[in-house]
Amino acid sequence: MNRNTKTIPFFKPTLGRAEIAATKRVIESGWLTTGPETIAFETEFAAFLRSSTAEDEESIRTLAVSSATAGLHLALESLGIGRNDLVAIPSLTFTANAAVIRHLGADPVFIDSEPIAGNIDPANITHAFKKTEREGRRIKAIIPVHLAGHPCDMDGIRMAIGNRQVSIVEDAAHAFPSKTQAGMAGCLGDIGVFSFYATKAITCGEGGMVVTRNSDYLKRMKLMQLHGIDRTVWNRYSNRTGMRSWEYDIIAAGFKYNLSDFAAAIGREQLKRAKSLLKLRLELAQQYQRMLSDIDELTLPNDCPGHAWHLFIIRLRDNTTRNLLSDELHREGIGSSVHFIPLHRMQYWKKLYNLNPENFSVADKLGEESLSLPLWPGLKTRDLQRISGIIRSFFCART
Repeated sequence: MNRNTKTIPFFKPTLGRAEIAATKRVIESGWLTTGPETIAFETEFAAFLRSSTAEDEESIRTLAVSSATAGLHLALESLGIGRNDLVAIPSLTFTANAAVIRHLGADPVFIDSEPIAGNIDPANITHAFKKTEREGRRIKAIIPVHLAGHPCDMDGIRMAIGNRQVSIVEDAAHAFPSKTQAGMAGCLGDIGVFSFYATKAITCGEGGMVVTRNSDYLKRMKLMQLHGIDRTVWNRYSNRTGMRSWEYDIIAAGFKYNLSDFAAAIGREQLKRAKSLLKLRLELAQQYQRMLSDIDELTLPNDCPGHAWHLFIIRLRDNTTRNLLSDELHREGIGSSVHFIPLHRMQYWKKLYNLNPENFSVADKLGEESLSLPLWPGLKTRDLQRISGIIRSFFCART
């Protein structure tokens, strides 16, 4: 790579003066941990979802947490998932989905993908239900992951569940703000979990939001979010209840999953721009489609209503070509990534559950042939032209 050539990272957060002013406001307030900013962020996030959801708007409830992983853990715990229970997840996902299940003493049931978007395959969910039931066990919950921002087939998932008592916890880490015909992704199951990690559509640096319409689930998650204490830190130290700050009780052995006001202040500013940031992502994805559509060696991502375009994942014909293209992009200063190496290929999960790649043929193929290109609102048309030109030159050199 020429030293004067501009590098294009795989992702760069879109931050500006508003976020700087927000963090300054929190520093000057003297209150950095969970408090008024976090409470306001929860309220504003719920209002955003309500404005995009026609059904039963006022029932949407939110809880800000330290990460989406923390949110998934709280969600499953509130549903009563425990030792030896089964929870279905896609194999083509990040390890957090499986890890939180193990943290509760339960076992993940890994499901293969459908070939278009790479999301969990409802047909394979049906097979998993029947298999576990023959073994005398039953799946108590399922975690659909809206991979890359492409909404899962929630109707198909419900049909696969049938009349079984199975809870749905949506992993909407990639899917904000994804508005489908059925409603907002993350608001379609029993509990939804969003991510505000550095690479996500809106960011707090680290953080997440849990969404539910069930007041009992919310009450349990609020309790477990911060050590099982029956009073929030803000209520204790702002003396809002008339009690002394040190007067509280421990109701359960909880976790430490609260979001700080420092992070929430950034999130509030990002939320104001959520729709405009989505519009920019959509425009970039459409440009990629136009620039790359005539390259026969590539399969481009499928567009659909409600796609949040968290990622732009191209597919190549084989693993060797994918790896060589990734190396070429790297040499030219272009970042790329893979979403994901399936969990059945990861040493811990493979050994613990004796997972065979032959049982995950679609996820295995997608994991071998997929490559995620840079897609973030600060990219310019000239950046995409350069990336597309490098890809085009790569294939021309191989013919």
